Amino acid sequence: MAVRITDEVVLTPSEIDELMPFGRERAVTAGEVLFRPGDPSYDFVVVLSGEVEVVGTTTAGDVVVAVHGAGHFLGELNLLTGERPLLTARVTRPGRVLAIEHAELQRVMHVKAELSDKIFRTFVSRREQWRTSAGAEAIRIIGSRYSREALALRAFAVRFRVPHTWIDLEDVDDVDVLLADLGVRAADTPVVRLPTVLLRRPSPGEFAEQLGLTFHPEPGHIFDLVVVGTGPAGLAAAVYGASEGLRTVAIDANVVGGQAGASSRIENYVGFPTGISGEDLAARAAIQALRLGAQINAPCDVTALRSERGFHALVLSDGSEIPTRAVIIATGAQYRRLAVDDLERFEGAGVYYAATDLEARVCAGSDVIVIGGGNSAGQAAIYLAQQGSHVSLLVRRDNLEATMSRYLIDRIEADARIERGLSTEVRALHGDRHLAEVTLEHTPTGERRTVPCVGLFCFIGAIPSTGWLKGTVELDDDGFVVTDHSLPPAIAGIRRPLQYETSLPGVFAVGDVRRGSLKRVAAAVGEGSSAVRSVYGYLQNIGHTN
Repeated sequence: MAVRITDEVVLTPSEIDELMPFGRERAVTAGEVLFRPGDPSYDFVVVLSGEVEVVGTTTAGDVVVAVHGAGHFLGELNLLTGERPLLTARVTRPGRVLAIEHAELQRVMHVKAELSDKIFRTFVSRREQWRTSAGAEAIRIIGSRYSREALALRAFAVRFRVPHTWIDLEDVDDVDVLLADLGVRAADTPVVRLPTVLLRRPSPGEFAEQLGLTFHPEPGHIFDLVVVGTGPAGLAAAVYGASEGLRTVAIDANVVGGQAGASSRIENYVGFPTGISGEDLAARAAIQALRLGAQINAPCDVTALRSERGFHALVLSDGSEIPTRAVIIATGAQYRRLAVDDLERFEGAGVYYAATDLEARVCAGSDVIVIGGGNSAGQAAIYLAQQGSHVSLLVRRDNLEATMSRYLIDRIEADARIERGLSTEVRALHGDRHLAEVTLEHTPTGERRTVPCVGLFCFIGAIPSTGWLKGTVELDDDGFVVTDHSLPPAIAGIRRPLQYETSLPGVFAVGDVRRGSLKRVAAAVGEGSSAVRSVYGYLQNIGHTN
């Protein structure tokens, strides 16, 4: 049965007059389709007269997600993100519309402050409503909660705020019937059902390609700034780059947010007295960058950096290149992997490197282990305990004081659901389809014991993501990027490097990937924003600023 949800956001006559110079007015007829799922792009449409309905396809049939009359406008966040539409807009009563192309909509967002606020707030609200309505069935991800591949697809959809419905095969009464209805077998799972295609065992990159989120080069187009990595430092650079009028694109090999985006809660970031999840912080920053005109694409795996005659090119894994005048490296660092047998078999099926709602749901009410002595580990332990799990927090040292903030230590000590295991390491993993037990060793005594564990959360050490930079910019012995005053005079070149500049002029590094950086979210945001000032100075020096 169709569920009609009337959109109450209406533009005033004066607001419509403001928009008129940016678009073209035309007549529409009943039954005309303004956009449909899979279209590579579509216009921002204001309904001047008549009526348009937006329809999504669900398992129960078509659902009318919204009805737009005179003064209403169509579209949501995908008009800014570049995602392809997943719904259909069709005219139900003839009339006239104002159609504004994407480039002109970006101009509106820049030069019409009050009007852009109204449009932007509506876009964000519609996306959030869509994610929780029947329209979310436009995309269905179907797989097992114990599948590493399914978890990767879900994490991608959640971090990008993609409306979708998750169907867990572990909770389905007759799996064979469900899969037969889709025309697939168990070996094909996980599957993603989109309005235009069914994907069998897709990677997040293949999923993103169907959504329109991957990077597609434009012949002859050169960016002013490419930001590699979309953690807090990279997103801050994208926000400030776009706000300075630089043609900016931010790319990431995985999903938006970096390590911070996988944090259950950040409580020491200024301006959020009750804390904020890393996922929400990253989503807000990404939306802010998009609103200012930056482009964000993922997954886009960079394999090399080439430089010639003052220009740079980021080489992607598919062989395509992104030409640019300046680069900010913000690829961060990855958590170290445990040196135990069978680790790969359990990754995504009991061994995790993030503690978000996705992982917590699998483990809720069960015994879990968090490994690490830093703030990320502390926050994960507290969050998982709040979800009903009994948590063992393991560290190799004999204390937490040297590596964890005092407020977290106090909360851990006060929580009866969290048990501390000092001077303790993991020696073995056990289980069939999913992790079930872990063997621990108390290192001072050598005593070993095997304990129940359905979730092992690893937050140990940090390995900089700089493999693609070897031989291109100066790295220290641990692989971190060396910048500005830390560069040896012989490498720094004939001029003094700008702040955050690497050994390669026009290439900068910020955040956890940089040697000497303070591993805190606020510090990363500061570095990302400050580096844009250096980028702007560099572009002025080479004569390439607006």
